Amino acid sequence: MSRLFDKNAIEDIDREKDQWQKEIYQPAEGEEKVFETLSGIPVEPLYTPAHTAGMDYLNDLGFPGQEPYVRGVYPTMYRGRTWTLRQLAGFGPAEETNKRYKFLLKEGATGINGVFDYPTLRGFDSTDPFARADAGRGGVAIDTIEDMRILFEGIPIDKISTSLVTCQPICNISVQSMYFASAEMRNVPLDKLTGTSQNDFLMETVITVAPELLPPRFSFKLSCDAIEYCTKHVPRWNPISFAGYNYRESGCSAAQEVAFVIANATACSEELILRGLEVDSFAPRLSFFLSAHNDFFEEIAKYRAARRIWFHIMKERFGAKDPRSLRLRFHVQTAGVALTAQQPLNNISRAAYHALSAVLGGAQSVHIDGYDEALCTPTELSSLTALRTNQILQLETRATNTIDPLGGSYFVETLTNKVEEETLRLLDEIDGMGGIVKAAATGWIHKEISNSAYEYQQAIESGKMPIVGVNCYQMEEEELPVDLFQVPETLQIQEQKLKRIKNERNGSHVREALDAVARCCEQDGNLMEVIVESVKSRVTQGEISQTLKGSYGTWEPPLF
Repeated sequence: MSRLFDKNAIEDIDREKDQWQKEIYQPAEGEEKVFETLSGIPVEPLYTPAHTAGMDYLNDLGFPGQEPYVRGVYPTMYRGRTWTLRQLAGFGPAEETNKRYKFLLKEGATGINGVFDYPTLRGFDSTDPFARADAGRGGVAIDTIEDMRILFEGIPIDKISTSLVTCQPICNISVQSMYFASAEMRNVPLDKLTGTSQNDFLMETVITVAPELLPPRFSFKLSCDAIEYCTKHVPRWNPISFAGYNYRESGCSAAQEVAFVIANATACSEELILRGLEVDSFAPRLSFFLSAHNDFFEEIAKYRAARRIWFHIMKERFGAKDPRSLRLRFHVQTAGVALTAQQPLNNISRAAYHALSAVLGGAQSVHIDGYDEALCTPTELSSLTALRTNQILQLETRATNTIDPLGGSYFVETLTNKVEEETLRLLDEIDGMGGIVKAAATGWIHKEISNSAYEYQQAIESGKMPIVGVNCYQMEEEELPVDLFQVPETLQIQEQKLKRIKNERNGSHVREALDAVARCCEQDGNLMEVIVESVKSRVTQGEISQTLKGSYGTWEPPLF
């Protein structure tokens, strides 16, 4: 028997708690405030063992590194190895971002987290009329393999773990191929590379939609092609990071965030098994990317619930046997949507609390936002401050001394159960529709996120949700205490590069490379197998994307 309290003890506690609530706890007369989590889960004034009476310690919690992994995916967690300090960086041309990578590594970052500009993420060249105004904005511009070579010049990619924030599969299939091809050209074997690609089809079809989208089923195919390729050729690489962070930034709740990433991971697993892969050949390298938002305890509960749900799905639905397949590993970025342009230095405190929730929830790597990200691309100073915040959390707070320190809290365990219940309800609903691809194609996910985002914004505008500096404790005639970052000139640099490359490259080799991509589409082959070779002929990101769109067509998200 692994229950914490016996039936008689629970009855005594319940009776005493009822008496306390009637005789001692007296809310202010006329008090109308509703106490609930950010996602709307009611919060009681006090939690006792009675709230967790139905839990079985060994089956529902267990020990770190053991089933069901609620208390952490590794036995020693941060006592053995602390989380990776993976600060997001990327802006302008590759030359400038290369300098920022080297600066962060010099100052103690332990991994690279590269973000790409809007044209690159959406499959356009910097010079495309659809995209030229955004060249270098929001991330680094990558048009050809030459940009990728410059981006990582002087960085030991066989020793440094690299995260490529290639959210959309149409971007990932080209950019990830360029990274792998450039590694080969540097004589770095693919089996030496460690890192992660986002590669999430929901990013392309639901979150950051752009002109000329691929239809969801083909975007999903590209995502699975990358997983299959890495399983066979790049065994230490995480070929996908299901981007719950970005779903949350668009407005979904904590439970929706977990439900959508797990439904996505489930669909990928089903597809790869249909392709003939054993679940334990690819599942250990599936990874997740989650947000750390304002509701401190709900975020901790979210991470713990996600681990338990993933464990049961992989073990019971897919029959996974490798313990690595059963562990939900995740990177956390502190919530950009929670940052404010007003009183931006307050964002240092916000991001620190967000990061603490990620650590108490057992994250494997953490990015902390810069205090100026609601205003501009982070400056060198704000990036350094965010890195130092991460280092202070890791080295000074002693939060790493024990594993899952909030495990056993009546409130945290109850909240973990509540988040799990709502997540499972959503997963059942998605299964009933035929899976995540159909849920995206019909617009159901778009509607769910839109409704949640509307409720969130209404709570801020009504004052129901206090935001310091925005709807309370405002400052009249506030003077901005920070310098704004100016993105370096990018379009002109990329135009000159592309013009030179197109004059220098072998035209027949380019045509052969793009023809090979088109044939692979027609034959339903694995596109990454072809594109890793194609990019070596210096075809552009836009040329590959246009070839894919020519073969698969384009799609307009449904209106609702």
